[in-house]
Amino acid sequence: MQFVLNGRTYEVLGFLGKGKGGYSYLVTDGHGQYTLKRIHHEPCDYYTFGDKLASELRDYERLRSVGIPMPELIEVDRERELILKEFIDGPSIYELVSRDEMVTDYYEQVRAMCAKLYPAGLNIDYFPTNFIVEDGKLWYIDYECNVY
Repeated sequence: MQFVLNGRTYEVLGFLGKGKGGYSYLVTDGHGQYTLKRIHHEPCDYYTFGDKLASELRDYERLRSVGIPMPELIEVDRERELILKEFIDGPSIYELVSRDEMVTDYYEQVRAMCAKLYPAGLNIDYFPTNFIVEDGKLWYIDYECNVY
């Protein structure tokens, strides 16, 4: 399967997962690997959405401004509701917990994120699959955040 994003073709290497807002795929352009998120409009019993793409882009800027480690936003196709972002290669916190491989440093990295988020009045989705560890660094891979 392929996606064309703003005139460039990306080959799908695999399915990464489905969240409240979209489907994520591991893709390549032949030079690098990326995460491609395709926004979906399926109902969610516990969450109300407005413009999902606009929310993703707004939330990305909010989180970037407070310095949360997250994948870089590379490109957006607004018409087709596609987002191309940096691929963070590593296990999720969910995987690490299930293998009993959690280390204290990952908790400390979450606390460091909280120290930036809370003064800004922001809350993120702490679901364990939203956090990936690459080379010891914890990344929040979802752009979702909410004001509280």
